[in-house]
Amino acid sequence: MDIKKSFGHFLGLRKNDDVSKTDAILSYSNVSYSYGKRRALTSVNLEIQRNEIFGFMGPDGAGKSTMMRIAMGILEPKEGECLLFGQRDRQKARENAGYVAQKFSLYQDMSVIENVHLFGCLYGKTEAEVDERAEYILSRVGLWGFRDRFAGRLSGGMKQKLALAIGLLNTPDILFLDEPTTGVDPVARREFWAMLYQFNSEGLTIVVSTPYMDEAELCTRKMFLSEGRILDVGTSGELISRYPYKLLSLNTGEHEVGEWLGGKPHIVGVNMVGATFHIVTDDENEAAEVMRSAFSEHGRELPEMHKITPSLEDLFTEFAGREAAQCLK
Repeated sequence: MDIKKSFGHFLGLRKNDDVSKTDAILSYSNVSYSYGKRRALTSVNLEIQRNEIFGFMGPDGAGKSTMMRIAMGILEPKEGECLLFGQRDRQKARENAGYVAQKFSLYQDMSVIENVHLFGCLYGKTEAEVDERAEYILSRVGLWGFRDRFAGRLSGGMKQKLALAIGLLNTPDILFLDEPTTGVDPVARREFWAMLYQFNSEGLTIVVSTPYMDEAELCTRKMFLSEGRILDVGTSGELISRYPYKLLSLNTGEHEVGEWLGGKPHIVGVNMVGATFHIVTDDENEAAEVMRSAFSEHGRELPEMHKITPSLEDLFTEFAGREAAQCLK
């Protein structure tokens, strides 16, 4: 999916990307956490500023959900300190936070409005307050017309809109979303992100974990997390500027190319992307000669090739490969 074509028109919804670097709404200082003998986080240091859309990126098991649970006060660090709104008591501070889980966890045999009323009561609101907030927030996410429908009969995208509405019931200052669009169709994903951008433009800080690099591109800043360690943090431009290699696009869909080029001098990585290969190299001229020779050995001419700018997906692949190599040492 082309990020600019699919999501670019949402970027205009954001009014102010000039976020103060001294106004941390959430901070981690040397935070480590373990589940028994398994280390989930190791010496995590991070500050998230007010009015950011901050993305947690990393493979399954990287520690993204653990970081969110610590932020919400559900878990306590084994080492280090985490502050939410500057407070150590994050369970108290999370009264001003909302949360949308990866797995739909609302009551499927209750209607949309019944779910809203139930969670409104759990937030300590009066029935009148819930009624007023319910109409407002369900209208904002496009579900007011479906308020009497059972939650279990909603589509995947509508379920996530309901989860978002519940997360916004207490008018939070920060909203945590744990892979909120996993399994949701592309149109519903675009609608969901349009809503996030609108709420963010109104002052809501958003922290979202996502496996989709196009969604990560929409975050004002993001981090790569792997094996419980932060590998890098920054805007898309900052992250890409630190990419240590050159990237060549090889216009061929022959699957054997990976075997032909893997392990060759100056070929750091060979990754198939659609009907092309992305060749990661430390010297593009030397790599071109190596590839020409490799193709000649198999009776082929070197296909069309050109230099390209790395994407977040290329960075993600490079980080994952680097971490795997460290594990093998």
